[in-house]
Amino acid sequence: MTAVENTSITTLDSAQLAPPAGHYSHITTHRGVAYISGQLPVAPDGSHLADEPFDIQARQVLSNLDACLATAGTSRERLLSVTVYVTDIGDWPAFDQLYTHWLGASRPARAVAGAKELHYGSAVEVHAIAALD
Repeated sequence: MTAVENTSITTLDSAQLAPPAGHYSHITTHRGVAYISGQLPVAPDGSHLADEPFDIQARQVLSNLDACLATAGTSRERLLSVTVYVTDIGDWPAFDQLYTHWLGASRPARAVAGAKELHYGSAVEVHAIAALD
């Protein structure tokens, strides 16, 4: 984990994930809130899973989100808001089923958006905001 502090804003990168591929951090925290960058189906070794079936991509995205939450010192139960992007809205029911099982009893605010395309040809991306305290 690398961390950079700037006037109570902290940026973190999870050691459990591939390093960011651009000019961003996996997580930014400020005043008790963690902002998690959009997670794509990229394996910890950096391999892109865009050619894999949707459920494998979705599971990897949720696993990446777990790694970010752990790095920030929080958990699924502390999620405040989740935004899901899918390139085929027909995949939404499959994602919702995985997400429901993954999240359990927690029910953060959520938005779902259809996207024409996502980076690396991915089928799903998830962005989240979680409480730290």
